[in-house]
Amino acid sequence: MARRVRIGLLIGVVSDLGETGDQLAMLEDEGLESVTVSEAYTFDAVSQLGFLAAKTHTVELATGILPVHSRTPTLLAMTAAGLDFASQGRFRLGLGASGPKVVDGFHGVAYDAPLGRISETIDVCRKVWRREKLVHNGPHWNIPRTEGYPPLKLIQKPTRPTIPISVAGTGPKTVRMAASKADAWEPIFFHPGRATDVWGSDLTAGRADRATELPPLEIVARVPVAVGADTTAEFEKARAQLALYIGGMGSKKQNFYNNLARRYGYGPEAERIQDAYLAGRVSEAVAAVPDEFVRETTLIGTQDEVTEQLGAFQRAGIGLLTIQPMNEAPARIAEAVRTLRKASDTLAS
Repeated sequence: MARRVRIGLLIGVVSDLGETGDQLAMLEDEGLESVTVSEAYTFDAVSQLGFLAAKTHTVELATGILPVHSRTPTLLAMTAAGLDFASQGRFRLGLGASGPKVVDGFHGVAYDAPLGRISETIDVCRKVWRREKLVHNGPHWNIPRTEGYPPLKLIQKPTRPTIPISVAGTGPKTVRMAASKADAWEPIFFHPGRATDVWGSDLTAGRADRATELPPLEIVARVPVAVGADTTAEFEKARAQLALYIGGMGSKKQNFYNNLARRYGYGPEAERIQDAYLAGRVSEAVAAVPDEFVRETTLIGTQDEVTEQLGAFQRAGIGLLTIQPMNEAPARIAEAVRTLRKASDTLAS
């Protein structure tokens, strides 16, 4: 039997958290299995997840992502243990580096050594959750920092000693590290048909170094979704989002998403998108995003089209599909969850 794909939902900027909580409680009944709350430079994800933990009963609750530069590893461990406690064992800690625009430009912290900081944060978190006396000597964090302070351990016993950790990133070294020591890996703009060419060797290398006590690596794909007879507007919205990331998220010298598009084989297109976007010609940048790129990295179309494309994600090894609704009407989101949950169950049978 094929492994079924779990269906999750991405929560972005929320105007009414109470209404969102009620909607998630309803979507649980429709088969929703996971909820990820994003954090860029809006309200923090942690406080919102604490509220949603009280409004839901079965869904996994995750951060997507908490930047490792803006919180200490110990604070991240405490926060994860607290949210796991509040949700009765339903929390997943999503970690990542974010980018210079947020880390330096908003938090005022130097964007340095992202991979090393993520790796050390994972080590510290697991020590804290096991309630070990915390001693960590790394290139970026030394705990205790000063001699003479006895090591401390977490006062309370965590709900689970092994809270799942997912790592977001697309660079080769990040992918290898995630495959080696995280519970899940979260790529953005996952292309089922080209993922193996881009990441296959890095995933294989990372898994070869994976500790035997860790569960199999789960791959979590965040995917724009819209289901309906006419999804032209949603398709164009997804195209505009790709243009924003490929063209405008970063500088000419450093844009992770532009690099990813090039690795997928869209080098000339990625250059045109970035040149136009950075010059302020946004409509030109959007028009330069190929239809194929939008189609292959989204789940937008009729029920049959979305079901067929979901099969491609399943065959590519996706374990959790975190949908990003391109139409935020509650009825359309519910329809998307129902369609994908039914399709996932059918593909796995």
